[in-house]
Amino acid sequence: MKTIVYSAPAKIILSGEHAVVYGKPGLIAALDLRIKFSIWKSRATKKDIDPNVVTMAKIVKDYLKKNNIRFTDGEFGYEIVSDIPVKQRLGSSGAFSVVGVASLLDFYTGREWSKETINNVAYLMEKVFHINASGVDPSTSCFGGLVYYRKEFEFLKTISSMNFKIPKIIDDNLYIIDSGNPQEKTGEMVQMVGKKYNKNPALIENVLNDIEKTTKRMAVSIIKKDVQFFAQCVIDNQILLDMLGVVSKSTKNLLKQLEPFGVGKVTGGGGVKTGSGYLLFFTKNKKGLEKFLQDNKIKYFKFCQSYTGVKKES
Repeated sequence: MKTIVYSAPAKIILSGEHAVVYGKPGLIAALDLRIKFSIWKSRATKKDIDPNVVTMAKIVKDYLKKNNIRFTDGEFGYEIVSDIPVKQRLGSSGAFSVVGVASLLDFYTGREWSKETINNVAYLMEKVFHINASGVDPSTSCFGGLVYYRKEFEFLKTISSMNFKIPKIIDDNLYIIDSGNPQEKTGEMVQMVGKKYNKNPALIENVLNDIEKTTKRMAVSIIKKDVQFFAQCVIDNQILLDMLGVVSKSTKNLLKQLEPFGVGKVTGGGGVKTGSGYLLFFTKNKKGLEKFLQDNKIKYFKFCQSYTGVKKES
């Protein structure tokens, strides 16, 4: 058997962080940062394989057995090459789950699988990584482009691939800025919000409802190519995430420093002890922003959307 290679993109949440866990919608874009998973027949033993890959292989084989799908078991070697920063809320584990599941399904059965199946099995792996995983990360990595996602129950998910792109007038002015590595895992941040919800359900429910409204407004701003409306949605989303308590003091200070150049928000689970991961930042002064970031040695990169989800490379 030849080497099988699949790749899948990172993701960034435009709006809907944490709210997606409570049945609210999220608007997510796939980023043009990719992870590749190569797999081939080999005499490799389990001790040579990352425990997460061992777990994923078991999940894939269990899926095939449960659905009475014939497959050929066997030992394998593998290689993972990734452009996606880890622990920065850009969906590295979701992309890993997608690309690994796609590769293993192909390895065991000798054929490519639908994105819907890959996504469903990858979600099982994502739940190993994150407590109460929403499923939004693997869904976006799997389908690519812009995704409008909603999970009301485990058995009821709406994954809508948008048939439009982020317009150039917005896309050209978007940056991804590093606010610092979060100490907390995404699952820990989800649990923290959950405790706040249990303590004060009325307040948190109101915040989540407002995040839903903001998510829908942002989708409209993209369709209408309305720059001011989009920028306002970024501001509103950040205020609401701050109300949930998922933004660190250092991140708020950074956003304050960045105010002369535009508006930004935390993207992903956030973090409170140190950094909050990457920020989505919409600027009105690209040169000024880049100079400030370079002078202050703050990591950043230009936003670049991926329109291709998981795909077979060879």
